[in-house]
Amino acid sequence: MEPARSEASILPNGKGCDLGEEMCVPMKSMMEEDQFDDPDGALAENIEFLPSGESKKPRFTDFEGKTSFGMSVFNLGNAIMGSGILGLAYAMANTGILLFLFLLTAIAGLSCYSIHLLLKSSGVVGIRSYEQLGMRAFGISGKMAAGIAITLQNIGAMSSYCYIIKSEFPLVLQAFLRADPNSGEWYLNGNYLVLLVSVCVILPLALMKQLGYLGYTSGFSLSCMVFFLTAVIYKKFQIPCPFEEYTSNNTLAHMHSNETVGHAHTYHNGHDMDTHCSPQMFTVNSQTAYTIPILAFAFVCHPEVLPIYTELRNPNQRKMQHISNISILIMYVMYFLAALFGYLTFYTNVEPELLHTYSRIDPYDTLILCVRLAVLTAVTLTVPIVLFPVRRAIQEMLFANKTFNWIRHVVIAFTLLAFINLLVIFAPNILGIFGVIGATSAPCLIFIFPAVFTSVLFRRIKSQCVLRLKSL
Repeated sequence: MEPARSEASILPNGKGCDLGEEMCVPMKSMMEEDQFDDPDGALAENIEFLPSGESKKPRFTDFEGKTSFGMSVFNLGNAIMGSGILGLAYAMANTGILLFLFLLTAIAGLSCYSIHLLLKSSGVVGIRSYEQLGMRAFGISGKMAAGIAITLQNIGAMSSYCYIIKSEFPLVLQAFLRADPNSGEWYLNGNYLVLLVSVCVILPLALMKQLGYLGYTSGFSLSCMVFFLTAVIYKKFQIPCPFEEYTSNNTLAHMHSNETVGHAHTYHNGHDMDTHCSPQMFTVNSQTAYTIPILAFAFVCHPEVLPIYTELRNPNQRKMQHISNISILIMYVMYFLAALFGYLTFYTNVEPELLHTYSRIDPYDTLILCVRLAVLTAVTLTVPIVLFPVRRAIQEMLFANKTFNWIRHVVIAFTLLAFINLLVIFAPNILGIFGVIGATSAPCLIFIFPAVFTSVLFRRIKSQCVLRLKSL
């Protein structure tokens, strides 16, 4: 009986590739060598991803892609869109409109180009795994670097999503039940609620074997965020500046509205209202340094690109690049509009988490209650998509020589969700999660790894072409 082969050595279509070989690119003819002149990498992909006639046991990455173009756009867009949109108005308040637009455009453009490099290198070497690209370029160290970066990045993303559940779900229930927030009821405790949602909703979806099954939930999640954006635009024309804080059950808020508080924001403190309620084009302050990590974190989708590429029906580089470009363009527009209208509603009073600013005006507002429900639904349905690349990275790093196993599949998902819940319960605020994770792993996944992997792989392959030509 043939020994079981590594999951990492099985291409998504079932074709084997031993990692011990120097390279796994067929170069038996001049026609195949001309693949480097093919701008779309179609020839390389056609050569590398021809189905094998050998029968093999099912592997983690061994299946035929059946996901449509539209469902792939939904999945990738949902991977991009997340809780980062709630912090962009705060970022604009600390950079100004024009500087924010410049930074958003630059990071979106760099994200598109880095995805192009990722797809180009994966098409040439015949691998659709971020970790295996690192393995092919730098050996085990490259594989571990990519796996650790994906793990840190996506754990940070899932933590921020669960943090929104923790902070917003009690407010929704409080407004729906007209309950006293100081009553001490368990269903108004965010810690209990995030655990309940994780077990009843997130975990069952995270146990799906393939990412493509979540296409419909991704489409519904994006529709919820479109509703959020519509409400933010509508509220801009309903809330006056300066706004009146809700004080019926909170005398501290009234005192707060008449005092100068030692915080980055000031509320009704006697400053000139023309300055207080006017937009700034350029702003630099102590919080500006948070802006770039928040923006970088908001556009990270690179760990999901290759898994989505794997499950795409009739995949090729150009088709996947179009999916990436469309997804990033849609998110770019939504990000800018949400940040702009959120900022123009509250100006310098906007908080790091935008929905908390609305709750200071009227926690029982019907529209804002519906928006909270939409955001809760969206981020809840995003967590399983972000969990898939983390589980794959862990399997690549720790169980590379193992075949697919349902017990391991379930245990990894359960362990990740347990760790994330602990992190969320003890995390100080959502901005800290954005800043720390965005400043470390996001730049590696967006800018550094795709460029370095592509450069090393193409230089190595071209040098092999030269050696083969000289040997003729």
